[in-house]
Amino acid sequence: MGSPRVVAIVGPTAVGKSAVAESVAVALGGEIVSADSMQIYRGLDIGTAKTPAAERRVRYHCIDLVEPGQPYSAALFQRDARAAIDGILARGSTPVVVGGTGLYVRAALDAMDFPAGETGTPLRAHLEERARTGQGQAMHAELATLDPESAALIHPNNTRRVIRALEMLHEGRPYARQARDFRRRQSHYPDTLYFGLTLDRATLYERIDARVDDMLSKGLLDEIGSLVAAGLGDALTSSQAIGYKELVPVVTGGSDIATAVVRVKQATRRYAKRQLTWFRADPRIEWVDVDGMTALETAQRILHLIESSGAQTQGGST
Repeated sequence: MGSPRVVAIVGPTAVGKSAVAESVAVALGGEIVSADSMQIYRGLDIGTAKTPAAERRVRYHCIDLVEPGQPYSAALFQRDARAAIDGILARGSTPVVVGGTGLYVRAALDAMDFPAGETGTPLRAHLEERARTGQGQAMHAELATLDPESAALIHPNNTRRVIRALEMLHEGRPYARQARDFRRRQSHYPDTLYFGLTLDRATLYERIDARVDDMLSKGLLDEIGSLVAAGLGDALTSSQAIGYKELVPVVTGGSDIATAVVRVKQATRRYAKRQLTWFRADPRIEWVDVDGMTALETAQRILHLIESSGAQTQGGST
């Protein structure tokens, strides 16, 4: 069949994206580009549900890019993902972008310009120090004076975003302008097809619970223990590190594991709900209900949609 330029497979955690995407990539002679904000970290394997290297049937990109705790951003991911996608296209293959981190998917595939500022700069250090000393509200007030349009879009308690807006103002690219650009959905790569995997909410939550249990049976606590022993404990307690931050106290302080596991499952369900909200807002996504289908059957359904769609998808429900 004639292949589209890029295929994207998105959806909530535990819906089965990785297995489906790999089967699609095999059929298309393609390669996988991961769009997962936690799979970029080396050593975070079980808790991020990485496909083990020995089980991969195609080439993978954008996995194990940096050490835990190393500064990284959507802007850096855009650079790395597009380098991978461009390389795959240059080899005459089809990039299959798969992941549940919505911002990373858009950074890779949409016409989005990120400001130059990154973590580790003197300005960022200065602003973060001010935030640590309780000046978050004052910083928002400064932003309101200098750039009222941007300040109106940011809650005063969202210190992280206030810091970013002040950085962007310093760079000459107001946050409000980027927000307007963000609302546009213009593909960077022509002929990109987007597919979203969906599942009945109760069934999805059952899968989430089962996957957490499976991660524990595969040695997630041992993985966390090794990372903590390597001095990476602080990196595992970030707000994004679901499954790690809740279990670190179990490993380091003997906290109750049953309570921690309940918290992991609850946090993962909330995350899945946010993912669905994010992706449902994108009209380009063609939704595929995976209820009752195996990964291979779902992949075959997507391949049929690719074959019948020509070069574009109109979005909708399947």
